[in-house]
Amino acid sequence: MTKERSSFTGRIGFVLAAAGSAVGLGNLWRFPYLAAKYGGGIFLLVYIILAVTFGFALMVTEIAIGRKTGLSCIGAYKKLDKRFGFLGWLAGIVPVIIVPYYCVIGGWVIKYFAEFVSGNGSAVAADSENFFGNFIGMQGGLFDNPMLWFVLFVLLTAAVVIFGVEKGIEKVSKIMMPALVILCIVVAGFALTTDGALQGLKYYLLPDFSKFSSSTVLGALGQLFYSMSLAMGIMITYGSYMKKEDSIEKSVHQIEIFDTAVALLAGLMIIPAVVAFNGGDPSKINAGPGLMFVTLPRVFESMPFGNVIGTLFFILVFFAALTSSISLMETVVSMVQDKLHWGRKLTTVVVTVGILLIGSLSVFGYGPLADFKILGMQMLDFFDFISNSVLMPIGAFITCILVGHVVGTKVIAEEVGLNGKFAGEKMHRVMIRWIAPIFLVAILAAQVLTAAGIITI
Repeated sequence: MTKERSSFTGRIGFVLAAAGSAVGLGNLWRFPYLAAKYGGGIFLLVYIILAVTFGFALMVTEIAIGRKTGLSCIGAYKKLDKRFGFLGWLAGIVPVIIVPYYCVIGGWVIKYFAEFVSGNGSAVAADSENFFGNFIGMQGGLFDNPMLWFVLFVLLTAAVVIFGVEKGIEKVSKIMMPALVILCIVVAGFALTTDGALQGLKYYLLPDFSKFSSSTVLGALGQLFYSMSLAMGIMITYGSYMKKEDSIEKSVHQIEIFDTAVALLAGLMIIPAVVAFNGGDPSKINAGPGLMFVTLPRVFESMPFGNVIGTLFFILVFFAALTSSISLMETVVSMVQDKLHWGRKLTTVVVTVGILLIGSLSVFGYGPLADFKILGMQMLDFFDFISNSVLMPIGAFITCILVGHVVGTKVIAEEVGLNGKFAGEKMHRVMIRWIAPIFLVAILAAQVLTAAGIITI
């Protein structure tokens, strides 16, 4: 007897869970940096155009594959065409690589939230660069050890996943996603009151077409791909939990709006305040950990009620990181369950142990293993490069070939059309067959050549 697959209670639950996956650290520490680097308003405009075309086509495809097959990515691709069974494994490897190091960063976020909520924000800001370096370098005591916070974040993620789709993921998403948006608005409101923020606001919102370049498009494409949880098995897995009576097309539009709105708010939170802090220079907005854990504590310290704003900001980042890590872990759990037919609790425990073991490499990568590098990268950076810059574009490209030129886009259109006319069918067909593959090759080439130091974008 086949066990009935878990499902979301309805479209709202699905949209909030999928949006929770899409809204993560990529929105909060990568989007503002890229927007500042590639012309502010013009980057924003290009990103929105790509979201409603390129992003829409890929997300509809993945969700439809998941719902049509009722399987996680490993089984889903094989069910579409046996010759493409390898693609399921390729997509499945991505969350296995990402979730351990993502939880390491999630642990950093909890540590900084603990510092700000306990009133130590000023002390962190006073020497933010050394504070962060010493923390990830494992040069402090027990409560300054990143391993402790990493384990805590993994256990919090596992606690949600173990309760399942409806009682765990959907329930948490329905609370955290609205709270995240409210916190974004509150922190952005505070940030915009900073002296000199108006100059940064104009740079961020008003398109300057003289700043448009191929780098703007490539930067926006890469960010969109990273931000919307594409080509990592997540949307296929969540699609497999989606009820047949819920509209895929409407859901994708709502996920895009949610994801883009949070990215927009992240820019409003960060760009005007950091530009003001840097004396009006957008080029000084750095990316990744440097922005969140070094620059922003200094910015918060320069603002009225800085410790309160810092506390709100890091609880917001925690919500974003947790909802994304839940989707990543759920994808791995779903794959193991589909393959080995274990119960959810046993599967979650085994996956959690695996995440702790693999993630430890990223924790130690800045401490005892700091001198050990692969392709010149520390462990966390290497895992990020292989998953986001190599495997995801390759997986998405082959998916476009499978759907666009082997089984046909009609397979997707029929699944989407179960709930009425597929309004975006023509655009979807053109994007998947011709335009998206070209974009994906461009993303892959640009990111690999950039990592090799051959080009700069």
